[in-house]
Amino acid sequence: MRKLLASLALGLAVFGFAGYATAQEASAPAAEASAAAPAPEAASAPAADASAAAPAEAASAADAASAPPAPVPNKGDVSWMLLSTLLVIMMAVPGLALFYGGLVRSKNMLSILMQTMVTFSLITVLWIIYGYSLAFTEGNAYVGGLSRLFLNGVFDPATGSFAMAATFSKGVVIPEIVFVAFQASFAAITCCLIIGAFAERAKFSAVLLFAVLWFTFSYAPVAHMVWFWMGPDAYTAKDVVDATNAKAGLLWQWGALDFAGGTVVHINAAVAGLVGAYLFGKRIGYGKEAFTPHSLTLTMVGASLLWVGWFGFNAGSALEAGNSASLAFLNTFSATAAAVLAWSLGEAMFKGKASMLGAASGAVAGLVAITPAAGNVGIVGALIIGFIAGFVCLWGVNGLKKLLGADDSLDVFGVHGVGGIVGALLTGVFNSQSLGGPGLVTDWVSVTVGSNPIGAQVWIQLKAVLLTIVWSGVVSFIAYKITDLVIGLRVSEEEEREGLDITSHGETAYHQ
Repeated sequence: MRKLLASLALGLAVFGFAGYATAQEASAPAAEASAAAPAPEAASAPAADASAAAPAEAASAADAASAPPAPVPNKGDVSWMLLSTLLVIMMAVPGLALFYGGLVRSKNMLSILMQTMVTFSLITVLWIIYGYSLAFTEGNAYVGGLSRLFLNGVFDPATGSFAMAATFSKGVVIPEIVFVAFQASFAAITCCLIIGAFAERAKFSAVLLFAVLWFTFSYAPVAHMVWFWMGPDAYTAKDVVDATNAKAGLLWQWGALDFAGGTVVHINAAVAGLVGAYLFGKRIGYGKEAFTPHSLTLTMVGASLLWVGWFGFNAGSALEAGNSASLAFLNTFSATAAAVLAWSLGEAMFKGKASMLGAASGAVAGLVAITPAAGNVGIVGALIIGFIAGFVCLWGVNGLKKLLGADDSLDVFGVHGVGGIVGALLTGVFNSQSLGGPGLVTDWVSVTVGSNPIGAQVWIQLKAVLLTIVWSGVVSFIAYKITDLVIGLRVSEEEEREGLDITSHGETAYHQ
């Protein structure tokens, strides 16, 4: 326990210094707190106070009398966002925990549950302390500032009022505190996804220290680069467009489409998992012993909870209870079903039998692939993405895994990495209105909708994918090395053979 506390203290000191240092290049005026809202092409991004008022001394009484009233949140939008947040929390605890738990051997069941629950809780706390500020306030093209540390400014206790966050529609807002909670669930589950790549051999304290470092230097910056912009209400006239765009995250400036986290969540986490699989090394007996999932029943239950919760993940990323959420909802439903069929068909063709594990994996593959595309493609496009993802991810956990030679215990890269890349690239294809997609906003002053040439948009998507891979790969490697130096990554051979439930937590999932 002393080691654990010491490592966490070190991690907190490291991220605190780093958060301060990275934000110094960015100016942090009060205006930065009134910046961010998501663009449909950028995804579920966020937000700052859309209703920031000019200082009282700058306005005359006549001006104040003639000013339009501040936007008021719609109760339907707020209700939908609160429900979506609950659904994403359910995805992680219990959904992801049970999905992963059923896949490991029984002697490691509780260790996976524990790692998932505690990592989720740790990142939620860090999100409130500094993560939200680094991801969703104005800073530079790579990372935000420090104006929202400890959620400063989100709530004014003197007046009892909440700051408002922009959405994708002009004049439409939600309480910023709701957006904070929604995005906290994204950050937390992303860090939990990584755990599956080095399951059954990691020190509990090492998992937590790595999570702190990776969250600080990979998740928050990538989220800022993809999702942060100034919000639709900032685009008041043609002459402010360039300056407003320049304040957004780098990938948003490129025009990358990521509705709910293909790059930010899945590719980002999958690369971290793959690097971890290499650095942790293979499990004892890997390739010689059968590592059979101990409970496919629990894995099926976990996959089902993931599917249900993913409606909040994707449709909630619209930030409003409207047409965009409706499209994302149906696309999440249909693409996942298509991927289940594709994976099962692929197994039947190449292995002779379709398996329950394959069907559950196909569902997750479809969910992953449709994440960046959910509100960005049409109905037929979603079905095609689901079918392709099912087949390609089946290859990812079989053929590609053998080529890579890493012991990615629960196929994090084969499903989340491959599925995320497929979804991100195909979003660039099926966003086009010529293929039934909704297109994207080409002019935020007039809110004009159009389409980029397919080749040009796919190139933008590819650049976003490559940048995410490189960024997460470099940060992950350094974070693992620091963790190894401070704590050590892996349990001893004796502890691994006995099982992490007993050796790391003094408990067992099942009593004979």
